[in-house]
Amino acid sequence: MSATTTLHSVSVRPALPADEEALGELDRSTWSTLHAVVPRPRPPYDPFFDERHRPEDFLVAEAATETGEPRIAGYIRLVPPTPLACNAHVRQIQGLAVAAWARGAGVGRALLRAAFAEARRQGANRITLRVLGHNTPARALYASEGFAVEGVLSGEFFLHGRYADDVLMGRSLAP
Repeated sequence: MSATTTLHSVSVRPALPADEEALGELDRSTWSTLHAVVPRPRPPYDPFFDERHRPEDFLVAEAATETGEPRIAGYIRLVPPTPLACNAHVRQIQGLAVAAWARGAGVGRALLRAAFAEARRQGANRITLRVLGHNTPARALYASEGFAVEGVLSGEFFLHGRYADDVLMGRSLAP
């Protein structure tokens, strides 16, 4: 698909076990030094879903293109940050990916807004995330959706010969 392809609609739904292959491929194809703190995946690939990454933790964006056929365009992982009762009111985004062919068409924004709604449905009133300091596009998207920087762990990661900051962002889910 070319960069000029128009997405005619974007919808977000809960992930299904049947999405595993497509989500694994999306995850591998979007790997980048811009956001990854783990090495590039190499075959044989681990399953996308496992005990800690369950289908019910993910929302999936589907986009209809000019052909009208829906394709998985992205995903977001939304989980409690800890198993502690004292912060059960918080949800954390622990992964967001958008296919290269769908970037710039509002898929990431749609996933964030769906995550806000799902977090509220689960009883959360706050949402947080962590993002690498040099990931300017993601930080701009998060800021435009109401996230604020709440902390910076300077030089938290040593990636590709350089130290990288871990930026903690959060926002209220109050209406």
